[in-house]
Amino acid sequence: MRYYIADCHFFHEKLLKYMDARGFETMEEMHEYMISQWNSRVRKNDEVVILGDFSWGRAEETQSILKRLNGKLSLIRGNHDRYLDDRRFDSDRFWWIEDYKELNDENRKVILSHYPIVCYNFQYRRDEDGNPIAYMLHGHVHRTQDQEFLDEYAEMISHKTHINIGTGEEEPIPFNLINCFCQYSDYVPLTLDEWIEVDRKRKAGELTFPEPEIGPFPEAGAARNSDDDDEEEEYVPLNLVF
Repeated sequence: MRYYIADCHFFHEKLLKYMDARGFETMEEMHEYMISQWNSRVRKNDEVVILGDFSWGRAEETQSILKRLNGKLSLIRGNHDRYLDDRRFDSDRFWWIEDYKELNDENRKVILSHYPIVCYNFQYRRDEDGNPIAYMLHGHVHRTQDQEFLDEYAEMISHKTHINIGTGEEEPIPFNLINCFCQYSDYVPLTLDEWIEVDRKRKAGELTFPEPEIGPFPEAGAARNSDDDDEEEEYVPLNLVF
């Protein structure tokens, strides 16, 4: 199974009260909650693609978190992933580290970048049934006004059309730009289909952001069996039903 998540910002204490207003009393509480949420979904052999800004911490601090997270991890580099430049950081925990990447996810093209790309590769491609086949997954904008600007652009594009060069017919312009911000999923990595549903709910105003329930937490590594400086039950994220 492949999951995606963006902008975890481990060790970024200012986000407790500013910008994200994550609602945790301490950075340690935030860390324990996020690790618990991650491991409640991700198994040992699952793949997790992190879409940037995983950690604001130093090399040793970041590695202490990576050791506690389940899954085979890959990273799209974000502007806050400065630990990668520290020669003491051991990158072996990551399968790969890229600035930009394109993957196949169940016969759909997935465009991966920390930064949103509004004109992305394969944007106009459709399958034989006329369904768009490309999704641009990103992070970076959190829940800021930049997200609102992107939503306004998406709304404008939804009323535009283009001529399909294959059929010569006029059709709507696909625009599948999805912000995989960790707070949108209650800090749980999600599949592409789940992120598509989360994005729909967010745009419909159906997502809420309750205060996190702090502790008790499972033991480290436990899992279900099956931009600016300054447990055996199936998991269902808060307020999200798939």
